[in-house]
Amino acid sequence: MTRPAPLLLLLAGLLFFFALGNHELQGSTEARVAGIAMAMHLDNDWVVPQLFREPFLEKPPLSLWLDAGAIRLFGASPWAVRLASAFAGLFSVMLLYAMLRRFGRPQTLAFSAALILATMASYWSNVRGVGEDSLLTLGVTTALLAFYQAVRPERQGSATGAWALFTAGMVIATLSKGVLGLAMPGVVIFVYLASTTLLDKRLRLGDWLKPAAFTLLALIPLLIWLMFLFQRGGLQAVGEVLWTNSVGRFSGEFVEAGHYEPFYYYLLKLPEAFLPWNILVYLGLWHLRKSLARNRYHLFFSVWLVAQFTLLTLASSKRTVYLMALTPAAAVLAAEYARVLLAWLQAHKPALYKHHKRVIGSVFAVAVACYLTAAFWFAPKADVRHSFVPLISQIQALQAEGRDVVLFQPNERIAGAGVFYMQGYLKILQTEAQLHSYLAARPGNVALLDHTDRLSTQVKVIKEMAVNRQPYYFIEQ
Repeated sequence: MTRPAPLLLLLAGLLFFFALGNHELQGSTEARVAGIAMAMHLDNDWVVPQLFREPFLEKPPLSLWLDAGAIRLFGASPWAVRLASAFAGLFSVMLLYAMLRRFGRPQTLAFSAALILATMASYWSNVRGVGEDSLLTLGVTTALLAFYQAVRPERQGSATGAWALFTAGMVIATLSKGVLGLAMPGVVIFVYLASTTLLDKRLRLGDWLKPAAFTLLALIPLLIWLMFLFQRGGLQAVGEVLWTNSVGRFSGEFVEAGHYEPFYYYLLKLPEAFLPWNILVYLGLWHLRKSLARNRYHLFFSVWLVAQFTLLTLASSKRTVYLMALTPAAAVLAAEYARVLLAWLQAHKPALYKHHKRVIGSVFAVAVACYLTAAFWFAPKADVRHSFVPLISQIQALQAEGRDVVLFQPNERIAGAGVFYMQGYLKILQTEAQLHSYLAARPGNVALLDHTDRLSTQVKVIKEMAVNRQPYYFIEQ
């Protein structure tokens, strides 16, 4: 391995960009986010994200800005709205490699840790989807790696560049997820500094004040957006971003947000959290516990994993994708433990050790080949069950016949997919009185809805379709 950085760039680029657009939007997140980005592009409104023609303020709009910009540059395609996530994933992998080398870790270990990150199943799948979690992971990864570079005892020279990188990471994290983007790196920094203070029995005030000061600096872009949002929506809109959709989700007060799971939810997800490298991650975390007091590098990445996992466990709203910000730390722990295993193998089983490069290369080659096969072959096959295109095509076919189509109490999936694929808006009806008035107004009027059992008056179903086992009904009077 004479030039690991170009090889890593090539492999990660293949993993994240190969066949990126050969399947349609799938799942609720892709449809919703792509639809909001399309609405931002159509309305040329870069301040207030819209869904159902109403403000959608779950999080700050960095990912939406990038997705809407990609639509404007490259057109309305699934490939375009996945670009931001894919690039964020690529940057995270390359940054992890570069910073591990800066920390003095061996070239092979840095390469292995970065490639382990790129080939974690959860990381790979989320990087190739529409959403903000890949950007959040990039922001958290950048901020934490830069923070450790700035405060690590072995650092030589000025820390100005590291703090500038830390600030950039915090900007990305907070503009992607708001308060959560502040909390995810913040809890790691707090626990790490508290641990080193106790271990050294000495309080270094500068180590606490510098990350706080640069975090405040990083909040300026978020505050500018909130200022424009306040001008448009008042204090209620700002509160919805900072309180309802952040603190409310964490405490469980915001019931409408959903995704509420018991406290042990993530414990049950551990067997699949960092596949296929799980065993290396957990054994590495256990093995390195003995060195935490004397090795700040081991301490930092262990704290990164455990502190963020604890924070997410305490939150009421839980989803497996939230674990994505832990994956860089998991990759480092896995690579470090693999190095320990290789050292033992070299000492005790030299006959086996001499083949370790071929074995490791083969394992990574098989992993990469499996992911590329999944991207090229299996992802398009899932369109049969998960794609919204047949549903949208049916709407367009009815419109081509001169019939009006409206959405009745649409869910976020169909509302987002409709705006994205049709590059326009369908009328939305929210009450049953509006529905029956519309259907009776003109023969041939059609409404699309995802339920009929809650209607008090019988209607005629002219076609039934399903997306991911969710039925949709085209009805008329």
